[in-house]
Amino acid sequence: MSMQLCIGNKNYSSWSMRPWVLLRQAEIPFAEVMLRFDAFTPDSKFKSEVARCSPAGRVPVLVDDGLAVWDTLAIAEYLAEKYPDRLLWPADRRARARARSICAEMHAGFGALRDHFPMNIEASLPEVGQRILREQADVRGDVDRLVRMWSELLAAHGGPLLFGGFSIADAFFAPVVKRLVTYGVPLPPMIDAYVEQVQALPGVAAWTTDALAEHDFLDFEEPYRTRA
Repeated sequence: MSMQLCIGNKNYSSWSMRPWVLLRQAEIPFAEVMLRFDAFTPDSKFKSEVARCSPAGRVPVLVDDGLAVWDTLAIAEYLAEKYPDRLLWPADRRARARARSICAEMHAGFGALRDHFPMNIEASLPEVGQRILREQADVRGDVDRLVRMWSELLAAHGGPLLFGGFSIADAFFAPVVKRLVTYGVPLPPMIDAYVEQVQALPGVAAWTTDALAEHDFLDFEEPYRTRA
C-alpha cells in the first residue's frame, strides 16, 4: 500500500502544507487525498471523510501501510525516522535540538499571526496587512519574533535556509512565508531573501501552483472579505 497524505484545501490549509512540502521536497513518494473544507456543521462532509483517515478528525493525516499518523510534528518525526537518508533534521546534535525547538514554537505559538493573517495563497492583501500591523501589537510581536529567530539562524548557519540546507524547519515555516507574502508584511533584506528562497523550493512552488488552480472560495476562511 502506498503512503497517503490526507490534506485540506491547498489555498487555505497551512497545517496540511507542512508535511506535503516535506514529502515533496524530500522526494518521498506518496498519494495525495484532498478533503475539501466546508462549514464544519454537524452533517459536515469533511468531518465524515476525515474520520475515515483519523480519529482526531483533522488534517493532515499520514497513512502508511494502514497506520494513521496525525499532527504535523508527529508526521515529521515519523518521516525522519523512516527515511534517515533524507536528512530531514540537521545532522549536528545542537542544530537538531534548535530545529526541533523552533518547530515546536511554531506548532504551539504565533497565535496572533495565525488569527489575523489566515493563509490565503491566491490573495494579495497588503492593505489588510498594514491595517492589522497598525492595530494589533501582538501581531507585530509575532512578526518581530520571526525576524529575530530567522536572522539568528541564517547568520549562524550561513543560509540560504534556516540550517543551511533544507530541513523540517523550513517546511514548518513555509506557510508563514506565504502569509507574509499575502499580507505584504515589510521585512529586512535578509528575511526577504529567505522568503524568496522558501518560495523557490520545488515543494513550495508545486503547492503554490496547485493552490492557485483551486478557485474554491470559502467565505468562512476569508473574514476580511466578508466583514462590513
